[in-house]
Amino acid sequence: MSNKVLEINNLLMQFGGLKAVNDVSLDVHKSEITALIGPNGAGKTTFFNCLTGVYTPTSGDINIIPPGKKPIRANGKKPNKVTELGLARTFQNIRLFQEMTVLENVMIGRHAVTKANIFNAIINGKSTREEEQKIIHDSYEILKKLDLHTFSNEFASNLPYGAQRLLEIARALATEPFLLLLDEPAAGMNPQETISLIGTIEKLKAEHDLSILLIEHDMHLVMNLSDRCYVMDYGKLIAKGTPNAIANNPVVIKAYLGEDF
Repeated sequence: MSNKVLEINNLLMQFGGLKAVNDVSLDVHKSEITALIGPNGAGKTTFFNCLTGVYTPTSGDINIIPPGKKPIRANGKKPNKVTELGLARTFQNIRLFQEMTVLENVMIGRHAVTKANIFNAIINGKSTREEEQKIIHDSYEILKKLDLHTFSNEFASNLPYGAQRLLEIARALATEPFLLLLDEPAAGMNPQETISLIGTIEKLKAEHDLSILLIEHDMHLVMNLSDRCYVMDYGKLIAKGTPNAIANNPVVIKAYLGEDF
């Protein structure tokens, strides 16, 4: 039985004459950390946007495979529907609700997996009030796991940069994903923050039995964290393999890593 949680076959995303993602096939296995690397403009974030419903790909297949269930073709599904299937993401450019508190940002993620609807909210019955209290409790517990609970009543805009990065991960976790997509989680972090982030991601993966697909330019993080790597350049995959194999691949060195890596 396959242990894949994501299977991408021959994905094409074309904008006019530009093939931003060109015939890319990729898979992620259960409880695995997979890295997608490559130079700026290689098509990595466009690829993420196809997976999460921001773009509908020109052709190809996106199959999300919840553990123990049959594959679900996700092409063209709206972002909220993709989230409901168990896939959550963070963004390269931080997209927090800056004028909401840290706790409220995570609560928004929790609301994506709750039962109450607009009618329940209007009548504000006992079950709705109890569910809202549970959302607050669960959101606070997620913040504790990321050592962000002391900021719970602060506006997101007041957080240090590294903490804002972690808050994006917390909000994604609040949707209860089995597959987490991280778009450059270490962007803008100093080396010490990156080392701490590696430990945090490993801890979250183990505690939540997560599968993770990440885009990252920090090769220290990629080499220390990922189980497998895919490399894109000009929209196409040019290599795949273990981090060590990728680091020693002459095609990858020429296209991306450089001779001094």
